[in-house]
Amino acid sequence: MLRLTPDLLLAAYAAGVFPMAESADNSELFWVDPHRRGILPLDDFHVPRRLRRVIRHGCFEIRCNTAFEQVIRGCAEATEKRPNTWINDEIVRLYVTLAARGAAHSVEAWRGGVLAGGLYGVSLGAAFFGESMFSRITDASKVALVHLVARLRLGGYRLLDTQFLTPHLARFGGIEISRARYRRLLAAALAYRASFSAALPEALRGDPLSALQSSKLTS
Repeated sequence: MLRLTPDLLLAAYAAGVFPMAESADNSELFWVDPHRRGILPLDDFHVPRRLRRVIRHGCFEIRCNTAFEQVIRGCAEATEKRPNTWINDEIVRLYVTLAARGAAHSVEAWRGGVLAGGLYGVSLGAAFFGESMFSRITDASKVALVHLVARLRLGGYRLLDTQFLTPHLARFGGIEISRARYRRLLAAALAYRASFSAALPEALRGDPLSALQSSKLTS
């Protein structure tokens, strides 16, 4: 059985690999190093028109890092569309520890004081490794994703790793690249230091769409 520590986990991310479990009920972990890697290019992120309207209507209150364990456990929940997940108790333990160290972050969508959805991931250098997302209310995780990208761009991040490409992520501009190209992008991102901010600047009034328009990636 693979017994990971937070430091070993971060070293694995820096090397381009990440852990998974066969199922939430399986206690063992294994390393994953996809031949084809999914990424969301931060300079070519697309927000669908309908989702823009949802964001402008302010249907959700967005918070960051206030309920990390709730988010990861929400991602681990079985649903009709996803009867099982790869997030087991060991995964929860490790990533909650990383969050306490400031090396992992959650973006949370709340409605009426109840967690409606969100996402979490690992931050290292100027790379953000998106792990999983969930929604209990339609569009909750999508709005959280837009807020994540706004913060990554403003914070100087250079790589958003999604591990695998799904049709859902492709609608936002996600692409699939080779392992070799991914490792080049990863090495370049790790040479810089980015900053994850829980709040958007006051000048943007918490609007991630304005943040995406105003922020520019450095070359």
